[in-house]
Amino acid sequence: MNILVIWRLLTVGGVNAGWRNRAIYFKKHGIAMDFLYTKDLGGMHMMEDVANVYVMKKKNDIYDLLQKRYDAIIVVDTSQAYDWLSDVGYRGPIIVEARTPELLKLKRNLQGIEKVTLRQFIVPSFYQKRLLSVLSDERAPITVIYNGLDASFFRPMECDDVPDKKIVAYVGRLDGRKNWRAFLRIASLLQKERDDVECWIIGGQHSVDKEAFETEWKEKQLTPFVKWFPVVPYQQMPNMYAKIRQSGGCLLATTKVESFGNTFIEAMACGVPVVAPRVSAMPEIIVHGKTGYLFREHHTRGAVRAIAEVLDDKQQYAHMSEAGRAHVLNRFTIERCAQTYVDLLHNIVRDIHEV
Repeated sequence: MNILVIWRLLTVGGVNAGWRNRAIYFKKHGIAMDFLYTKDLGGMHMMEDVANVYVMKKKNDIYDLLQKRYDAIIVVDTSQAYDWLSDVGYRGPIIVEARTPELLKLKRNLQGIEKVTLRQFIVPSFYQKRLLSVLSDERAPITVIYNGLDASFFRPMECDDVPDKKIVAYVGRLDGRKNWRAFLRIASLLQKERDDVECWIIGGQHSVDKEAFETEWKEKQLTPFVKWFPVVPYQQMPNMYAKIRQSGGCLLATTKVESFGNTFIEAMACGVPVVAPRVSAMPEIIVHGKTGYLFREHHTRGAVRAIAEVLDDKQQYAHMSEAGRAHVLNRFTIERCAQTYVDLLHNIVRDIHEV
């Protein structure tokens, strides 16, 4: 089976992390993957070693690719794809992954969907299913398939050069939705109140708010306390999580909304507790009081208290670390999550052939 995935942005983020893991699993089960992007934002290293990757902007090049024989095409939050598929007269099954967790943006990404015959929606959480249900008009079934990861790659491990302070880490883009400003507010409080902590920001080199972040980071005089690692290759992330765990630290999310949250399961798989706001899909992933803590949205003091709950009890930390790993093994392994996708693809393609 040959499958094409269309998504406009080749980023170092959760969507491509999820697809990297799926592509490896799919290949073992006889499914070859191609990926079409229109813009590379530094994510090529994540995908080029697991599948054929095309970055194209010219319509003629895109149309030539679409006319290859694909058994199914998966469109991820890319409204232009519906025009492309309609223009070339693609007749195979079309699956839409609706991942944008904000209603207005999701609506925009679905514009033009009536131009194609849709077989299936895929979403990464029940939160996202509820959101999509507002817009989908029962156009196609909606199936929840969580992102999965390779738990033999993301695992607790030992590493060198661990700081002598506990690391509170932010992993991801620097933009409004990920809410880096809230992270800096929390970091400012931690700097004033604790001498056993340092903060890390991992990622953000290609982010829209990179310059705004740098300005505020310096103006708040946080440069010694908040260390910034703008580029960390995906393949090196288990080592970063290992440093956080060995320091007795945690992952801190300040995001306003998430349809899933790959960094959460990566951290937990590596034995790192997660502190995050109690919004959108976060309660589906983080078990409050067991694998991390959930705090009230926009509540800076509540976030600081949750961080203290994780950092200040070594015995509880060990239990939380083990529970996070067990939680991922039980719900979020690539074997569990991707097999559901494989079965769905076989059913859809078989149905088309039988017709």
